[in-house]
Amino acid sequence: MNARVLLLVLFLPVSALAQGFAGLGQGAGGFTMPDPGRDLRFPADHGAHPDFRTEWWYVTAALSGADGREYGVQWTLFRSSLAPGGPQVWMAHLGVTTPEAHVSGEQLAHDGTGQAGVRVAPFEAWLDDWRLWSEDGGIADLRLAAGTAEAGYDLALRAEGPIVLHGENGYSVKSASGQASRYYSQPFYAVTGTLHLPSGPVEVTGRGWLDREWSSQFLEEDQAGWDWFSLHFESGARLMAFVLRGPEPFHYASWIAPDGTTTPYYGDALSAEPLEVAEVEGREVPVRWRLRLPARELNVTVDAVNAQSWQDTLFPYWEGPVRAEGSHPGRGYLEMTGYE
Repeated sequence: MNARVLLLVLFLPVSALAQGFAGLGQGAGGFTMPDPGRDLRFPADHGAHPDFRTEWWYVTAALSGADGREYGVQWTLFRSSLAPGGPQVWMAHLGVTTPEAHVSGEQLAHDGTGQAGVRVAPFEAWLDDWRLWSEDGGIADLRLAAGTAEAGYDLALRAEGPIVLHGENGYSVKSASGQASRYYSQPFYAVTGTLHLPSGPVEVTGRGWLDREWSSQFLEEDQAGWDWFSLHFESGARLMAFVLRGPEPFHYASWIAPDGTTTPYYGDALSAEPLEVAEVEGREVPVRWRLRLPARELNVTVDAVNAQSWQDTLFPYWEGPVRAEGSHPGRGYLEMTGYE
């Protein structure tokens, strides 16, 4: 059994793989569940929560090169508990997107080897030599470095606004019956650095976004996956929005004002309509969308920079930079999971 298959067996029971994307619709099974009455605590909540089944540290950046071209990068560190109080396994993903190409990468590790982990002070999240870290203690100023034989990056992220809490004080509901996570973001990073591409290094600048989320049952068993948007508008506002797909789709949006004031919207307040699909690795995936949030006079089309931004990883999914045009022009990222 190769390492990839071994980690698949370890991450989730085979019977769970059909329960939502990558088994995230499993029952809590003795793990801790999110408490809506608990306030998030920083810097402690930048660290790991091993009493919960699953969590992630997730960075995206929509970038412009000194060559005048559009680029995007993604880095995610996942932690998963095999059983309540039991060992942890770790998985890291990398994505580098150009208008013509998309490179994905993955690394896997067991707990207890020192290969992977998260430290609160000074902050560091790592798996082998892929690292997200702070040189001054918090997450306001971060460095991110990762790469494969094909592509990589070395970036600096400097926050120009506050951390924001999604849902109700960081308690993010995911279904009508109340599935939920703890969820916050730092969506105000200015990004500078270098992409390492087959054609050579490219200096880049742009906007970045850090997501932190943890739970023990993210989805209902009949929710197959999600379509998630993070958008930086030219006005200085931001939008995080998602649709959880199932018999009754669940919609949510956080409108983030330039000063970080965040307003949640649920249900029909958000409309997300696929406008165009592309064949991606033998699947039909929507790569052009219309988003509407009438309460904010938002009506935009969201287009992929590269329709073939497929993450060929243990649990494959679509992830790439996008452009927003219409009432609120801007750029950002789109993640789509559960497309078979």
